[in-house]
Amino acid sequence: MTLDAMLHRIGHRGRVAADRETLFALHRSWRRTVPYENLDIQLGRPVSLDPEALSDKLIRRRRGGYCYEQNAGLAMLLRLAGFEVSMVEGGVMRQARGDAMWGNHNALIIDLDGRRWVADAGIGDGFLEPLHLCEGTHTQGEFTYRLERLTSDTWRFHHHPGATIASYDFRLQPCEPADFAARSHELSTSPESPYVTTLIAARPVARHNSLLLSRTVRQYSADGRSSWVIRGVDGFATTLSERFLVPLEDLGPDGVGRLWEKAGAQNDLWRTRTQETDRH
Repeated sequence: MTLDAMLHRIGHRGRVAADRETLFALHRSWRRTVPYENLDIQLGRPVSLDPEALSDKLIRRRRGGYCYEQNAGLAMLLRLAGFEVSMVEGGVMRQARGDAMWGNHNALIIDLDGRRWVADAGIGDGFLEPLHLCEGTHTQGEFTYRLERLTSDTWRFHHHPGATIASYDFRLQPCEPADFAARSHELSTSPESPYVTTLIAARPVARHNSLLLSRTVRQYSADGRSSWVIRGVDGFATTLSERFLVPLEDLGPDGVGRLWEKAGAQNDLWRTRTQETDRH
């Protein structure tokens, strides 16, 4: 996979150098054009972290992926552009659920001109530009995030209020995509995994983040949130294609229909559980 092919994929036409301006531009472009999505998992397709498989899916076929795929692809792009990149282990919701969460996420650390930056395309409604690895608040547009140092090599990212997750932890020892293969297999196949039980797509659009959970679209901004339920399979196809940039032909001839039916069953189950909780 060449740098030119990856730049074409994300629509980057500016200069490329191992500097802050390029780092921020590539991160923004990746987040805006490579959707966060778990549609292959929903279709029962295997998820591979092999570099050639990732290049084929993310670049040649113009698909997206979930955290392990997203950050492995972004790391490839940044390395081809000349950046010093380390992949590190993360733990979404470790603050609330403990050390068992380690490995359910990954992130990237960029060393550049004596400073370190956190890059991450693996949270659907995550930050648009890299965060300087230093304690304190980090404001991007209308959203404010926070980084907290827990130990000498362990950090906590605090998401903005109202986001899909409250926080994730990460530690600075370098890893490789292959180190996450077993956990990725578990999360992409286990009947208990949220990636199996819920269809997910997400992408930052203009001044807000769009999120699809089963048949419900949620839109988040600093001003609040709104949501609506997709009413028909045609609207579902349009939402996937236009809002989340998913190439429908890559889902197979019956892919959209299968996903629509599965998302409906997920919505029905969610409503049933909510009603049972309300009764108790």
